[in-house]
Amino acid sequence: MALNKISCRAACLAAIHFHPARSVHYARLAINASPSRVAAAGFSSIPPPADKLSQDERDNLLQPLLQAGWKMQSNRDAIEKEFMFKNFNEAFGFMSRVALLAEKMDHHPEWFNVYNKVQVTLSSHDVNGLSKRDIKMATFMNTLHQ
Repeated sequence: MALNKISCRAACLAAIHFHPARSVHYARLAINASPSRVAAAGFSSIPPPADKLSQDERDNLLQPLLQAGWKMQSNRDAIEKEFMFKNFNEAFGFMSRVALLAEKMDHHPEWFNVYNKVQVTLSSHDVNGLSKRDIKMATFMNTLHQ
């Protein structure tokens, strides 16, 4: 019985992590909503899924990022970069500004922070690879870090 409670708690936490309230609201709206109901809820439209980068887009859009220090991950279709700051306050400020854009885009980075270092991985889970959203997020991060 105790194991079931622990499993349920872990599953509930995972569900909360992977299904934020806003996304659940979008999903509920999408199932039953007319366009006027979507607008009444304050959303102009339900965001379309991302498109995976084509080979031409990879050649053109990824090159400036790779030249700016981003690297392709070897084990999946994702890019990563480590950002260094003077102190924790600057690192946290960077993460806060990125978080605001991430919420607007409904696209969140995978990241790890210790003191003045922020390690970031970007990939679009809905297409199992890189999309234009990742390019936009990486470009924004580079601009903030300059």
